[in-house]
Amino acid sequence: MTTVPDLGTPPPTPPAPPAPAPSSSDRRGSPIPTGGMIATRIMELRKRRGLMIALTLVTIGIPTILLLIRLLLHAFDPKSYGPAGGYSIYTGLSAGVLYVFGFIVAATLGCTAGSVDLTEGMFRHLVVTGRSRLALYLARIPAGLAIIVPMVAVGFAIVCAVCVFAAPAELSYDGVNVPAGLSLTGLENWAAGHADVVLCDFNYNGPGLNVPCGPNGVIITGPGSQVPPGSVQPTHAQLRAAAIRIAKQDFPNYSTQFRYPSDSLMIRTGLWIELEAAIGFTVGLGLSSLMGQRTVSVIVMIVLEIVLTPIFSRARIPHFLNLQRAVVGVATAHLAPGGIPVFGGGGGGPGGGQGNPGLIPESHIVAVCVIIAWLVVWTALGAWRMMRRDA
Repeated sequence: MTTVPDLGTPPPTPPAPPAPAPSSSDRRGSPIPTGGMIATRIMELRKRRGLMIALTLVTIGIPTILLLIRLLLHAFDPKSYGPAGGYSIYTGLSAGVLYVFGFIVAATLGCTAGSVDLTEGMFRHLVVTGRSRLALYLARIPAGLAIIVPMVAVGFAIVCAVCVFAAPAELSYDGVNVPAGLSLTGLENWAAGHADVVLCDFNYNGPGLNVPCGPNGVIITGPGSQVPPGSVQPTHAQLRAAAIRIAKQDFPNYSTQFRYPSDSLMIRTGLWIELEAAIGFTVGLGLSSLMGQRTVSVIVMIVLEIVLTPIFSRARIPHFLNLQRAVVGVATAHLAPGGIPVFGGGGGGPGGGQGNPGLIPESHIVAVCVIIAWLVVWTALGAWRMMRRDA
């Protein structure tokens, strides 16, 4: 006899395993950007080859081409064209090229980084990943600085190298070759031994000898010389005394002139230019994120740097001085190292700290507070707009 098992009752179902606990390593909601997010932002910006080529040409190409032309001109015709380097070339390129164009280039990169996801329709895809919008915004700041800071540093290093190694052999002061770095006593002794050129070529405001000068800056002396009416035939002691008086009066201006920039000046100038670039990128990033597009943001940043900042820096507008001091470009100009003329200001010597006497008055503490306020406010506005924007 065969028995058939009862198939009507199924075997009991084992209990379902407990749901896995959420992994503590999932930090998608953290507002702090990760290294991978920053690296992704860097890759996205670097893949825009047209933008990278334009930034490189401006920050590195322009100063390189200008210096190369000066090197070639001096090599082919040294009598007509002076050395390619030197202190004056350094100050001109630092304040007139790298400072201004570094800000514009950094602002362009910032405006691109703040609007590229919207213009390319990628913002929704970023949001659905669950990443914090604040982290997505903050990741763009170190990513952009990692691109623009080395570019500006390379361009500035080229300027420093040429201006130091291709500097003139002697200092040209008032069109006269004078030894550089003399003390007051040293300049007086040199002037006493070169009274002809000092009396004929150096600037002097005050009573002195009415001496006749020849076409090459040489005093006309001798019994047979043609002395102009009203002139006297000075003695050698009178010439030396007059040259010493002129040297003493010109020494403050002479002491601000150098054959090539010092190491400390180059370090401080480099940090100052990098600060300007960092400000341009951060403000451009916040402005483009707030506006949601790039073109108008870039135009606004260019107008701010090229038009508004030079006007507000030097024009004393009644009842608007405090508003002028609140412009970030004015504050940055007040932090310029001594000897770097900004927006056409006269330069003091390295370490003088008074390189721009034509700027509107503003203390360094106020300038630093203005810069910090601009960085914080524009970062907050850009992050706030990104967190509120519809995906």
